Amino acid sequence: MAAGAAGRGHLSASPADSEQVIALLKAAFVQGRLTKDELDARVGQTFTSRTYADLAALTADLPAALTGAQPPRKPVQARARPPVGKVVLVGTAVIIPPATVLAAFLTGNEHLARLSFLIIPCYLIAWTLAWAHMLDRRSRRRRTARASAAS
Repeated sequence: MAAGAAGRGHLSASPADSEQVIALLKAAFVQGRLTKDELDARVGQTFTSRTYADLAALTADLPAALTGAQPPRKPVQARARPPVGKVVLVGTAVIIPPATVLAAFLTGNEHLARLSFLIIPCYLIAWTLAWAHMLDRRSRRRRTARASAAS
């Protein structure tokens, strides 16, 4: 970790990097290189560490052989914001159907009122499918995270 942190010590460390340091600290404890109190203190500091330099400082006095010669990890990139086109599309899908229904009943337009009776079920079906898709994606992400944490 110390060698990998030299060039990127100012960058934010990911939770996976913190877990890697904790595994290294546990290995040092098992080998008798750390006492239980030292292990507890360093694990606590690992949870509050934000950068690679902070994590490297926790393992600087431990031999590099404990790491298993793992190559340094690349920093995690932040997710990009959705393109404006998608935001506009979703906003349009959210605003136009209820506005059409409201306009039909406020203006008394018979044709628009009939059209709104077609719009309401389609609107509800679309929202139900969107929620189902969102919940499915969330559960898949959680399962993937659990599987990677278990291995």
